Amino acid sequence: MKDDYVRLIEEKFQASADPVKALPMKKYMKNLFEFLGIQKPQRILLKKEFLKKERLPGVERLEEIIKQLWNLPEREYQYFGFELVEHYRKQLKEQDIDLLEYMITNKSWWDTVDFIASCLVGPHFKRFPHLVGPYTAKWLASGNMWLQRTALLFQLKYKAGTDVELMFQIIRQLADSKEFFIRKAIGWALREYSKTNPAAVMKFVENQPLSNLSKREALKVIVRKSN
Repeated sequence: MKDDYVRLIEEKFQASADPVKALPMKKYMKNLFEFLGIQKPQRILLKKEFLKKERLPGVERLEEIIKQLWNLPEREYQYFGFELVEHYRKQLKEQDIDLLEYMITNKSWWDTVDFIASCLVGPHFKRFPHLVGPYTAKWLASGNMWLQRTALLFQLKYKAGTDVELMFQIIRQLADSKEFFIRKAIGWALREYSKTNPAAVMKFVENQPLSNLSKREALKVIVRKSN
């Protein structure tokens, strides 16, 4: 049975659907998902209007609402879903890592996974640091590219708080991957940390065999600043 909150979201979003805009949005996402045709600025406005009127649901309803949003065909509902979870970051219980994992492994693509990794999993691991070791080990061993990408990216916003040895260890484990999204994420993680400690990143890149893509991405900021 559909949750009333989900039904109200559908009504709000469907009233603003634009089939003409939906076509290029679907094409940009490799035709993997349907779209209502609500572009980000309008979607954010609709979300604000919706939350002002309907408020946030009780946290005890969150998992069911998210899973129902994830089951809807149009991608805008998944975007609303992960932004909804962001409102509860400080209320989530440690076992809610399993909900985040569900969001990563269902309807997976970079447009959801990257936000979930850096904006949801990252803060969750900060609140429950004892989860980091078991879950990153599990994700690395899973063979699931999106879980592995999450292990690489969850520290993107940690800056000086980055567990550098863990980041390097994860990169070493995935360095031989032929997957574009893994190679790109390796470079992205290193590039972001290079803003905090360029010397450490430079030394790592010089001593660790990496794909050309990973190296190029890792050194972008360092190279730009040296020119």
